[in-house]
Amino acid sequence: MSELWARALLSTYRWAGAASYPIVGSYLARRASGGSDEKARRRERYGRAGQSRPAGPLVWMHAAGDGETIALVGLIETVLQQGIRVVLTTSSVSSGKLVEERLGQRIIHQFVPLDFKPAVSRFLSHWQPDLAIIAESEIWPMTILELSARRIPHILVNGRMSDRAFAAWKKRAYLAEALFENFSLVVAQSEKDAERFRLLGARPVKVSGNLKTDIGPAPVNEDELDRLHGQIGRRECWTALATVKGEEVLLAEVHKLLKTRYQGILSVVVPREPYRADEIENEMTALGLNVSRRARGDKITSRTDILLGDTQGESGLYPRVAEVAFLGNSLVEGCGGCNPLETILAGSAVLSGQGIGYYRDIYTPLIARGGVKLVNDHTMLAGAVNFLLKNRVARVNMSNAAVGALDDMRGALGRTLRELEPYIQPLVVKSRLEDSRTARR
Repeated sequence: MSELWARALLSTYRWAGAASYPIVGSYLARRASGGSDEKARRRERYGRAGQSRPAGPLVWMHAAGDGETIALVGLIETVLQQGIRVVLTTSSVSSGKLVEERLGQRIIHQFVPLDFKPAVSRFLSHWQPDLAIIAESEIWPMTILELSARRIPHILVNGRMSDRAFAAWKKRAYLAEALFENFSLVVAQSEKDAERFRLLGARPVKVSGNLKTDIGPAPVNEDELDRLHGQIGRRECWTALATVKGEEVLLAEVHKLLKTRYQGILSVVVPREPYRADEIENEMTALGLNVSRRARGDKITSRTDILLGDTQGESGLYPRVAEVAFLGNSLVEGCGGCNPLETILAGSAVLSGQGIGYYRDIYTPLIARGGVKLVNDHTMLAGAVNFLLKNRVARVNMSNAAVGALDDMRGALGRTLRELEPYIQPLVVKSRLEDSRTARR
């Protein structure tokens, strides 16, 4: 009976998607106007390819956002080194820019198709991937079913299952099993995640650790970094990275508190969504602060209170601007935190709010070693920044402790590659055979 219910629900999902497919244009238009999609590439969301399919074996990889994209970079580079082409899909403009920054033209980037049968079918028919590798927690029913129907191996890597998601799937266990049994392999971040995937019907399930711990330093344009440091000069400076709506006003108050101790202090605020820059500038100007914007090419003058880092493609620049960094998406209600590892690798002492639920497994060993400090509110943040600015030894010790904790966490990439070998190696052989045939012609 439960199997019949699952089929009925998936059939309903399929037909509901087909019915709504003609009207999704307005949804995509809203995303484009809000800065979440590129208007010129909206057709990719319907599964229409922006490029030709290259010859030879091809792996489709998908990373929803910036964090997932960074986590997959090492895996992608390893696959590319073995002569296999990669088409990488992401869900947002910022992650698309990140792909360009980290991987350039070595891969093909597309925006992920909507989870409607026409879009997914069109995407798969064009790219004809030999293997699909999806990151973390992207569970899209129509995509899963279409991959299964075409007998394309479908692997979830760096898999995670939040408490909320697990509770929701458990209520629909019959539906979860009908979907999760289609995975060829799940490589989970932790034993807890692995057990949850097993209970929901996935087989086989392995454990790798978190791929996000195996990242390297973000690339940076050294000339731009030198130019920025030249403008800042000897002023005290700290950064607030990946901030979200509601945090910038609090950070303005932090700046005012710090200014009572450091007359010339500069606060560098880098919003998670650069398209909000006008709004942020207006908020801070209304509070009496002088704002310079990097995207506008404003020079940092002696009057500048806030440098607004509203550019894309410079994720490696901002963590290196100062030795003290606050990570946003953590100080207002409903936040989930930011991955602190690239900022740690840039040499900064890292502060964060308490809202780190999404990255708690990463933060826990860092906090235990004294490599990261959490603050409760903006007043406590001002005190923590003040302490670290005054105490170079404390900054260095904190940074070194964080790097040590990170070193202990590494190894997920190697474990993931071992689990993927039975799927990747046949494609390597296939690629070499095709290269050999081409050479003989």
